[in-house]
Amino acid sequence: MKNYSIGEIAQKYQLSVATLRYYDEKGLLPFVKRNEYGQRIFTADDLGYLEVIACLKKSAIPLKDIKVFMQWCIQGDSTLPKRYEFMVSQEEILEQKINVLQANLEFLRWKKWYYAQAKTAGSEKMFFKTGTTQVDSKWRQKYLLEASENSSK
Repeated sequence: MKNYSIGEIAQKYQLSVATLRYYDEKGLLPFVKRNEYGQRIFTADDLGYLEVIACLKKSAIPLKDIKVFMQWCIQGDSTLPKRYEFMVSQEEILEQKINVLQANLEFLRWKKWYYAQAKTAGSEKMFFKTGTTQVDSKWRQKYLLEASENSSK
């Protein structure tokens, strides 16, 4: 079975060696062995664990939670229900974050359209309700209609 150095793993997962050492110090890599010189040695079996850690980290899951999850993985089949529930709850959290980000993206696209129109007109006053600086909702509706028509093409 092939062994990998910490440098090879860092390159493969686009992490710094310092980050991997930090993860190990924090208990996220309980599976990692050391050679006779004290150097961390990763095996092909470890790659699956590292892939899970990378995904969980990119999903903004706190390191302390990843540590617990990795400990469950090492403990084996008796922790399968806990690991399943962890993934279910993290999926729900990530879906909520995605929904918030999607809503933010949609709002930013509306504002981009708004400013493009105002820039072309040389003023945003055309969007305001008479006598105010409040944007008339008809403009948002116009944008949504145009966006809907463009997405169906």
